[in-house]
Amino acid sequence: MATWFAQRRLRQKVCDLRPQMYRMAFAWCHDAALADDLVQEAMMKALTRLKSLQDENALKAWVFRIMTNCYRDWGRRQKDTVDVDSMELSCEDCPEQQTERNRMVADVHRAMAELSTDHRQVVALVDLEGFAYSEVSEVLDVPIGTVMSRLSRARAQLKKVLLEQQADTGTAADTPYLKVVRNRHVE
Repeated sequence: MATWFAQRRLRQKVCDLRPQMYRMAFAWCHDAALADDLVQEAMMKALTRLKSLQDENALKAWVFRIMTNCYRDWGRRQKDTVDVDSMELSCEDCPEQQTERNRMVADVHRAMAELSTDHRQVVALVDLEGFAYSEVSEVLDVPIGTVMSRLSRARAQLKKVLLEQQADTGTAADTPYLKVVRNRHVE
């Protein structure tokens, strides 16, 4: 009887991760429908394979690793790259603030689209979702040194691209791009 309750509790924990999984999948692929498909596939696999989970404390990393594998599998099946679409988000702020935030979000999405898949995944996990390096190492199945190296290179490339975009548009150089994107909720 206790096993049934434990399984039910784990199933609920997996379901509770859905919004975070969606944000992550969207950050990786920039396509709402694809992100939803990736999350659906990952959740289905996680829920049907819960008995293979060895450490309940590693549930979050385990689920995100499944989703990472789903994304990799999808990438292998693709021949063309995915176009980046601009996000339309609702906001209670005044139109000027909303327009500025949307521009910043679009700038970051364009900049992230220029990153390699490996770099995009690391930036999204660490900077957008707040995963620890050790968790990212588990999720992506790479050594922690590789996580730190990829993150450093990705941040440097993002900074370069964002500064170029700012120079082209004449916006302020101290705009906190990732903070704005991190605080946005994609649904």
